[in-house]
Amino acid sequence: MNDTFVQIGVFVFATALTGWLTWLICRTPPKRSGDGAKDYFLAGGGLSWIYIAGSITLTNLSTDQLVGMNGNQMLLLAWWELSAVAGLFILAYVFLPLYYKYKCTTTTELLQHKLGGTGLRMLIAILFLLGGLFIYLPIMLYTGALLLKTMFSVSLPLIAIAAGLAVVGAAYAVFGGLRAVAVSDTISGVGVLGLSLLIVFLALQAINFDLSGIPPERLNMIGADGSPIPWHTLFTGMIFIQIFYWSFNQTITQRAMAAPSLAEARRGVLAAAAIRLMIVPLIVVVPGVVAYQMFGDVNDSAYGMIVAEVLPPWLSGLFAAMMAAAVLTSFNSALNSGAALYVCDVHPRLFGTRHDVARLATIITMTFTALAVFLVPIYAQAESIINLVQQLNGLLSMPILSAFFVAIFFRNVSPVAVAISVIAGTLGYGVASTFFTEVHYIHQMAVTLFACMGLSLLLNAVVFRRRATLSFEDFRGETA
Repeated sequence: MNDTFVQIGVFVFATALTGWLTWLICRTPPKRSGDGAKDYFLAGGGLSWIYIAGSITLTNLSTDQLVGMNGNQMLLLAWWELSAVAGLFILAYVFLPLYYKYKCTTTTELLQHKLGGTGLRMLIAILFLLGGLFIYLPIMLYTGALLLKTMFSVSLPLIAIAAGLAVVGAAYAVFGGLRAVAVSDTISGVGVLGLSLLIVFLALQAINFDLSGIPPERLNMIGADGSPIPWHTLFTGMIFIQIFYWSFNQTITQRAMAAPSLAEARRGVLAAAAIRLMIVPLIVVVPGVVAYQMFGDVNDSAYGMIVAEVLPPWLSGLFAAMMAAAVLTSFNSALNSGAALYVCDVHPRLFGTRHDVARLATIITMTFTALAVFLVPIYAQAESIINLVQQLNGLLSMPILSAFFVAIFFRNVSPVAVAISVIAGTLGYGVASTFFTEVHYIHQMAVTLFACMGLSLLLNAVVFRRRATLSFEDFRGETA
């Protein structure tokens, strides 16, 4: 009982300290740009590279990675993080210059600049919002609640713990905007990465650095056909998954668009890539593999069990606080980006009226928070949360990516043709993933991408009588 009190005491203190430090740094209002949406959602264009790197890292690195990837209990899952490095480089040198060239607040704004009209922009924004609401937000809350419940061995129901995390996360998004989110991300990131590396060391120490008792297939980095990542998927859909996530996902790119210049933004993205290469692969797979040797096949409970086993009570309380911070930062980042998409892309199209950005963002944030908590129990039934996330991503990611590729690399394309292909691709992937399960979903995602692009161009030519042409004019120079 005393150990539990120590854990909870350290947890409360560390959580409060993170909040206080965030307030201390953010208490001086930033310079206003005169654009309410940019001030609230892009921190007035004032984020330095340090906060961009910190926020990108911790927005992505949350309990869905630490719990989900370690829950597979095999080294193979490290490919998600290793290939992410390529995705970040592509963002830094290929697509980030476009966002700065067109002065975008949301990724979907780029579609309007390239293809004209606002209908396609709103459609893609709505699909992003649906993905965030039904996939990302509830999964973040579920995995965070599961980790805290496992570590503290509390009898509270998962949904109660998830609700507590949701309320605190929403408070950051509502009261501080992107600036507070990015600062809290960075502060928490130092603790999360440091303690996660310590857990890797202590876990290996607990088995005397001897992996000989672990089945070879759990240590193999070349995935067999029946594994979560067969080796051949690395050459088909994997790179496109990374391009979508790092270059067009509002939750990630919003941080990179909030710098005072392209050069500063690029420094932040490259720093995030370095962290992902050197640190993240270790912390998302090694503890799970060690847990297999110590506890057997325990799926998504592996990370919480290994942490509870190797950390002393006071340090596990600190780690729990950092994990809660990781959940909060990922959750409030997703809330903030969701609010940006609605306020900038959806609301003006539907209502066409002037609005108070902060007030409208608050209403949307609170609505999404309540719905995400309500959906948490659904994900408690999943055998592997990370594999489920990646499969669900395919419903939206490749059709949406096809819209961006067509918009960026082709001229004289009807946005209606693109919109039809996006909807068809979403439905087609859903059918294919249900009835053609013998084909790995990563391969299906690659097929979906090219099928959507082909359908866009076919409709453009046959139905809309427009001749599309390849164009690379956006990449002949960049704006720093």
